[in-house]
Amino acid sequence: MSTTTLPTEHPTQSTQSTHQRKQAKRAAAAAYLGGMLEYYDYFIYASAAALVFGRIFFPEAGGAATLASLATFGVAYVARPFGAVILGHFGDKVGRKNVLVFTLVLMGGSTFLIGCLPDFNTIGIWAPILLVVLRICQGLSAGGETAGASTLTIEQAPAAKRGLYGSWALNGIVSGLILASLVFLPIAALPEKELLSWGWRVPFWSSLLVLVLAYVIRRTLDEPQIFEETKEHHETAKLPLVTVMKDHGWDVVRVGFASLFTVVNTVVTVFALSFATQSVGLSTASMLWVTILTNIAALFTQPLTALLSDRIGRKPVFVTGCLGSAVGIFFYFQAISTGSFALIMVAGLVTTSLFYSAANGLYPAFFSEMFDVKVRYTGVAVGLQLGLLIAGFSPAIATWLNGGDKTNWLPVATFTAVVCVLAAIAATTAKETFRTPLHLLGQTAEQQTR
Repeated sequence: MSTTTLPTEHPTQSTQSTHQRKQAKRAAAAAYLGGMLEYYDYFIYASAAALVFGRIFFPEAGGAATLASLATFGVAYVARPFGAVILGHFGDKVGRKNVLVFTLVLMGGSTFLIGCLPDFNTIGIWAPILLVVLRICQGLSAGGETAGASTLTIEQAPAAKRGLYGSWALNGIVSGLILASLVFLPIAALPEKELLSWGWRVPFWSSLLVLVLAYVIRRTLDEPQIFEETKEHHETAKLPLVTVMKDHGWDVVRVGFASLFTVVNTVVTVFALSFATQSVGLSTASMLWVTILTNIAALFTQPLTALLSDRIGRKPVFVTGCLGSAVGIFFYFQAISTGSFALIMVAGLVTTSLFYSAANGLYPAFFSEMFDVKVRYTGVAVGLQLGLLIAGFSPAIATWLNGGDKTNWLPVATFTAVVCVLAAIAATTAKETFRTPLHLLGQTAEQQTR
């Protein structure tokens, strides 16, 4: 009787495989913490811009103070494309890891310094000028953060789980929103004098805690093997921006339009907060709780929908999320106009936790898979920031469309729905890539057969 000896894994291969699995999980954790820091900073700035900054940095603007304050929120989105080009260049030439460490320090340091700024009554016009300068630094950092974290994570992830692993960058973003909301709840409840003098500063100073933790983890990351091989064979692009526009120009445009769906996030978290509290008369605490609870739900729906995209494809999940958000935003504003917390909560769960999260959780994989390794960082960064430029100014656009009338929410909802439909249309023109091997991503059929 003969026996069959099963092949055994070589000890070196086993060790390497274990190391790769650890690196994949560590990359997802680093993306999570980086996203948490970025959007913790983003949301405390958004909250402060909607509730505080108009009074302490733009007191002479009168009735236009809130609009001026929200415009500084959008300034960072003007800086983001420049950050995308600069950081994407070095990310594709030098490596993902060191650039991501830099974006982390730049974002965290800028946020801390905003909390240290004197107000307009102390140093006059220099107060809003310095605020804008630091906001630009935040924008430069953000221009490379999500794209870099997405790129590094999907390049380290198991082949059949790129969507799931990539979603942790966005789960970090959602966690940042939750953390910022929880921090801001007691701050917003302070008496006005304390809120305007020192209370608003505490959330900005607190960002140092997340910065330190994220920095420690990112320093332990390896470069993805596919990128290291590209460097070793001297195949990196000399000028990634030129190469990506030449070889992937339509993909950059496609990502730019597809990322317009993020307008939902800025309209809901920034404009809707200001609209609900200042026009409708709802309490800040109530709206912050809506943000907290809907984003807690998104922590579960984002990985689940990203995992679904690993099974059935990126396009059907993404398009469904965009079109669902286009419809849901009308429900959300109608609920706010009624002043009913329960109705707002249900509308928020449907719009944000279900549909928006369906598109949001999988876009790190979906967008990254459109580009090859030589220009992946640059391609995702530039394309994403083109779309986010509109998202950044959407609170100011919405404020202008609304005109301060609590019954006039329809133009804002219509604007948001239109950009969501544009995002869905852009996504339908993309290739389906969820089953494409990592080394073949971003290549033409001719290149794949060589």
